[in-house]
Amino acid sequence: MKLIKRIAFGSAGLLVLMMMLATFLEKIQGTDTAWSVIYGSPVFTTIWGIMTICAFAYLIHRKLQRDFFTFLLHISFLVILSGALTTRLCGKQGSIHLRMNDAPASAFITSESSEEPLPFQVQLHDFRIDYYKGSFAPMDFTSRIRIDDNGTQTEGEVSMNRIFTYRHYRFYQSAYDKDGRGTTLAVSYDPWGIGITYTGYALLLLSILGFFFQKDSMFRRLLSHPALQNKTAILCIALSSFLPGMASEAPKHLSREAASEIGNLYIYYHDRICPLQTLAKDFTMKLYGKTSYKGLTSEQVFTGWFFYYDDWKAEPVIRIKSKEIQHALGIKGQYASLNDFFGTEGYKLKDNKEINETKYKRELNEANEKFNLISMTATGSILKIYPCRTEHNRISWFAPVDDLPQDLPDDQWLFVRKSLGLLSEQVMKKDDAAIIGLTDKIREYQQKTALEVLPSDARFDAEKLYNRLDYTKPLAMACLTIGFLSFLFYCRRVSRPLYGKTQLHIFPLIALGIISFYLITLISLRGFVSGHLPLSNGYETMQFMAFCVTLLTFLFYRKLKAVIAFGYMLCGLALLVAMLGEANPPITQLMPVLASPLLSIHVVTIMIAYSLTAFVMLNGIMAIVLRHTRKDYQDAIVRLQVISRIILYPAVFCLALGIFIGAVWANVSWGRYWGWDPKETWALITLLIYTAALHPASLPAFRRPMFFHWFAVIAFLSVLITYFGVNFILGGMHGYA
Repeated sequence: MKLIKRIAFGSAGLLVLMMMLATFLEKIQGTDTAWSVIYGSPVFTTIWGIMTICAFAYLIHRKLQRDFFTFLLHISFLVILSGALTTRLCGKQGSIHLRMNDAPASAFITSESSEEPLPFQVQLHDFRIDYYKGSFAPMDFTSRIRIDDNGTQTEGEVSMNRIFTYRHYRFYQSAYDKDGRGTTLAVSYDPWGIGITYTGYALLLLSILGFFFQKDSMFRRLLSHPALQNKTAILCIALSSFLPGMASEAPKHLSREAASEIGNLYIYYHDRICPLQTLAKDFTMKLYGKTSYKGLTSEQVFTGWFFYYDDWKAEPVIRIKSKEIQHALGIKGQYASLNDFFGTEGYKLKDNKEINETKYKRELNEANEKFNLISMTATGSILKIYPCRTEHNRISWFAPVDDLPQDLPDDQWLFVRKSLGLLSEQVMKKDDAAIIGLTDKIREYQQKTALEVLPSDARFDAEKLYNRLDYTKPLAMACLTIGFLSFLFYCRRVSRPLYGKTQLHIFPLIALGIISFYLITLISLRGFVSGHLPLSNGYETMQFMAFCVTLLTFLFYRKLKAVIAFGYMLCGLALLVAMLGEANPPITQLMPVLASPLLSIHVVTIMIAYSLTAFVMLNGIMAIVLRHTRKDYQDAIVRLQVISRIILYPAVFCLALGIFIGAVWANVSWGRYWGWDPKETWALITLLIYTAALHPASLPAFRRPMFFHWFAVIAFLSVLITYFGVNFILGGMHGYA
């Protein structure tokens, strides 16, 4: 039986190595190579089969069926794998392209580019695109199809996240033709595999719930472990102060009140209607790297460039991070003026021989983007603040320099063309009252023309409040400082015990509570403004992870006071990582395929799992520090191991549930629940790695505290690769930075 155990766990380890290799092979050689060499190979399938059979035999030998929910948990994975094998052997997938008024189609093209006949005919009856209110951003694509099955006709609708099923053939919306008269539908035929797999998912959920409530489960036994009865106090507080820098005189600008009033206008920006204040904030952040400049608000900076262009073009406000681009512009330091972009031969970054345009393509694009952003602002082409009714009585938004509809009434045409010019005259006169009065007239025009598509006052005001409240970067640095110093203090305290108890941990807990409230306020405001849960990009998911960390800190601090330091560090790191890509990316309309509640549940569950594994990793670091700084370290390290094992159960279970919820979402949206995308694959790799630590009875090495802690630290690398490595290196459908 030892041989069967070794084969079961050994084959799982081999699968992990093969999947790791496959993701890097896909990056280097392409998806087809990775599929032919590993994913689609008989060897890969055989190893999965061997692992499944040996695991089942080992379960029976251990008589694990006596522990009902633990046994059911393992059986659920066997059922899921059986469903996957059934899908692989019996399932068919492909696509079909349909055009309105064309003859019915009787076959679809498989993923192997071969033609597969259908037992019926399919014809496109109608196709439509639904747009978000007041914008041209697609909200949904809907194909109405007609099926002719030997004279019996059936009609059905296919849209994003809504499938149509007929005789076990499932149709999914995939793409559409530019003229709006054709559609491409994904086709999936899997009469048995999906049902078996979904049964496995249901058993998994049932067994996880039962496991936590089962009285004699390992999780419940760990909660009453003797090592948790001895509690250690912690002093965990550190303060840091920041002195404001001296600012030089700012260039010409509007008063704060006048600029704020202009920021209160509606504008069509990023395929939605929002306050002009949002554009001003994004403009200033993208240009300067901060939301203010020399004490000026973002609205003052934006309007300064529009109304006082000649004064601002000499201002060093354009942040250039690349040393090569700095050298090409002839500047010292990170900040350039618009004048620095021009020399005796014209625009310096055009055909510059000193810059390798292939090597520094991203840096060049970033600098050119900032230059173009200023140009669009100075000319007013970015200011789509004038709604006009066009054909089919739709509302379109125009900048003052755009070509206006030919049938636009003369008085409306004059207002659009002349109102900003009149506003500029009052700016030159520095007449704030007149500026505010003219701005109010533009807003009245907006409300009169486009009232039915404008966001509600509550949503509009919520976005303005969100723009004012965002201080993510300073908060990240403060959390990291407090967390790092308190972690060092805790290490010193446990290595050199101090006499007496202290309650000073109450103060950082209160501060963390305030941070938690601030984060949930930001998340709620962003979600209310966007109309969906803000979990659609890297910034939003990391911000949510920071919030999860604060909640988990309050959940665990009674068992381990050091978790307060961990909470601050993880919260700060999550917020800092959120700023690594595009700091606070614009709020945008949700892509149709992402408009599913399953996606939100999937992301939330995965983020909770990652947060918990991060706590386990920091526990491991703490144990390693104790091992080298304290002689009587054994009791503390055992206690840390017990706490980590307790945390690891919900971490692994959340990761498993998150993966399979994501699979259900993918099946509903794309017609397949698993595609071996690098993100999916590495999530599975992470799950298999951490699952090993939950089997100390079968893998005795995990009973040794220091082995467990070193494993916890090293295993967290798989989490980092899953989230960051895939996003920034491996790519794939799920890659976002």
